[in-house]
Amino acid sequence: MKKLSILMVIAILLTMSYSCSEDFLTKEPPGSTSENVFYDATGIDALLIGTYAMVGGSSLWEISWGASIQNWTYGSAASDDAYKGSEEGDQTPVNDIERWQVQTTNNYPADKWQRAFGMGVDRANKTIKVINATEEAGTITSAEAEQFRAQARFLRGLFYFEARLVFGDFIPILDETTEDPTQVSNVNPDGAVLKFITDDLAYAAGILPASQAQPGRATKWAAKALAARAFLQDLKYTEAEALIDEIIEDGDFSLVDEFIDNFNIATNNNSESIFEIQANVNDINESLNAEMGIGLNWPHGGDIGMCCGFHCPSQNLFNAYKVDANGLPMFDTFNDTDLANDAGIASDEAFTPTNHALDPRVDHTISRRGIPYKDWGINRGSNWVRKQTDGGPYLPVPKPFMKQSERFSLSTTTGWQTGINANNYRYLRYTHIILWKAECRAAANDPAGALTYVNMIRERAKNSTPVMGKVSLTKLPTSVYPWGANTTSADYMTGGEVDWTKPAANYQIELYSSFANGNEAMRAVQWEQRLEFATEGMRFFDLRRWDDLPNKIGGKSMAEILNGFAQADLRVRPSFLAGANFGDNDKYQPIPQAQVDQQGGVIEQRPEYK
Repeated sequence: MKKLSILMVIAILLTMSYSCSEDFLTKEPPGSTSENVFYDATGIDALLIGTYAMVGGSSLWEISWGASIQNWTYGSAASDDAYKGSEEGDQTPVNDIERWQVQTTNNYPADKWQRAFGMGVDRANKTIKVINATEEAGTITSAEAEQFRAQARFLRGLFYFEARLVFGDFIPILDETTEDPTQVSNVNPDGAVLKFITDDLAYAAGILPASQAQPGRATKWAAKALAARAFLQDLKYTEAEALIDEIIEDGDFSLVDEFIDNFNIATNNNSESIFEIQANVNDINESLNAEMGIGLNWPHGGDIGMCCGFHCPSQNLFNAYKVDANGLPMFDTFNDTDLANDAGIASDEAFTPTNHALDPRVDHTISRRGIPYKDWGINRGSNWVRKQTDGGPYLPVPKPFMKQSERFSLSTTTGWQTGINANNYRYLRYTHIILWKAECRAAANDPAGALTYVNMIRERAKNSTPVMGKVSLTKLPTSVYPWGANTTSADYMTGGEVDWTKPAANYQIELYSSFANGNEAMRAVQWEQRLEFATEGMRFFDLRRWDDLPNKIGGKSMAEILNGFAQADLRVRPSFLAGANFGDNDKYQPIPQAQVDQQGGVIEQRPEYK
């Protein structure tokens, strides 16, 4: 089935004219199209696809890592889940995001603002105007108009939700009736932005079908799931749970058997998927229809090297996968000591991975020395890492990566971001719904209800196939095998000294037997969300919203958690977070200074950045 993203390049070409309405010396610019060609169903669909094209955060003519919908900077590297990776001198604006020292001139938040409003919201609003005019002219039926409009309003709600995650409520509310967006303030009444988002999503949910023939199109369930997440940002559990219950009871979704199938190309758009960002490769130069916002986040060193070694899991996250003798998380002591890592140890020096009992999701989420990395062979440690002292000892997060056997067929064959591949980003999936339901039950002081849903996810983790291949060598040879070799039965880097019948590490996980009260249930739910969604760009935003709960995050504030992480991280990276300090003023990114200057007296800076 053809994916939506295949058509994005066509849509961008078609939408060039409707992004600019002024005549240019009364001469039609080459390649432009008159707006009136869009006033029928085919034209509207082209505009709509052009709006979908902005969901990933990049445009075909300009790649933006700061606007990635995966939020690897604001949601992951700014949290205790991950490091920027790479080395200190590359992409220095992300250093400040990781250290909570962002200036108003940082270009990463500026990119997020531009793609969300200047492109995403603007395209949605202009598309809605064309839909309305075409319906009034009688060129399309009211039913057709409603379907088109519902998709456009879903997308507008999505762009606003993403902007609100980063900038909070200091964003201008713009709809299709706004005559002059440059004169709209970003100072809003309490609750206005959330209402605008959820009104758009409620409209979409009331009209869109339960499924779409074309993968990547919005559905009623995607609208309801996104609205639920929007309500959860403000801890509006009653509103969120009502939507969650509809999805559980009436949506045709189920957990896939294998945890890793949420991150494999072969299992894109599976039964767990509610809304996926589609990724196509090799259909246009540099594979610009893939998710370019994470184009830096591939292994960098040695024979696996691509570009550029960004977004690497933290030691704190690795430690979080420790389990006790009962196969349960070590909430209070997990970060007291570090699990074995190979920081400062060369690939040809001896290193033995930890034998500590670990949640089996760990090695699908973190790639570490001495453990098989998909079908690429055994992780060789420092030879595969760009710079351990800055980016830590772990490879860039493996969830979005492809297998070696998929290279060049399901990954790009052009361009310099050579790790770009056809792995979709599961933006909303049934796992989210289950764990959000557990959170709602915990918030309602229903520990038994929370237990049911948390254990659904832990049972899947327990029954999933772990990473296989017990490595007996502690020193790894440096030989390189040609691309395309089958490394699943005899690993070329270890001379065959891998027992592929055994799990790669000491994996253990068990279900909870009970929770004593709502607070205990909430702590378990929060922990489960971290382990299940680790490195997927959610952690910082979850910490921020949970900071408003009476018991916060397991009894600790967001500041306590992040500052404790920064201090303990000096054991692994001796200087990168030295002096870093997180405070309440660091919960949101600043409004881009260029935008404040450009709309002087209209757009205001967040108060903590004035």
